Amino acid sequence: MTDRQFTITRTFDAPRALVWRAWTDPTIAAHWWHPHDVTTDPASVHVDLRVGGRYGYVMTGPDGTEYPTGGTYLEVREPERLRCSWGFPDDPVDAAPILTIDLVETADGRTEMTFHVAGVDARVGADDSVHDGWSQAFEHLDVALAGAR
Repeated sequence: MTDRQFTITRTFDAPRALVWRAWTDPTIAAHWWHPHDVTTDPASVHVDLRVGGRYGYVMTGPDGTEYPTGGTYLEVREPERLRCSWGFPDDPVDAAPILTIDLVETADGRTEMTFHVAGVDARVGADDSVHDGWSQAFEHLDVALAGAR
């Protein structure tokens, strides 16, 4: 296991099926697959949700810079686990960071998400940090989940 990794755990006020859908439905994903001050073009989001399938999206920064992002699904266990590579759309799987998303429904109907990234250094609070970017994206996810009910 690499020491270049980090984990974010969040609890969402939404059922697990809806959080799963937010990770796998391009229409919802476009609303939150980006940090603050960045947008994701809904037309750029594609999801081929199967082991070996690919996903991709393009984030656009406030200065117009585009950030194409994507990867390959390595594990798909609806509604509890997704594992995929993450990087530039054409990065080979063995050279890309790996995301693992585990979703557990709590007794009160909320969802605890454990989001783990292997292959990236975590620098909480640093400018342009991948950790902080994902934390911000999860703030957008809170809003997207409220709007998707």
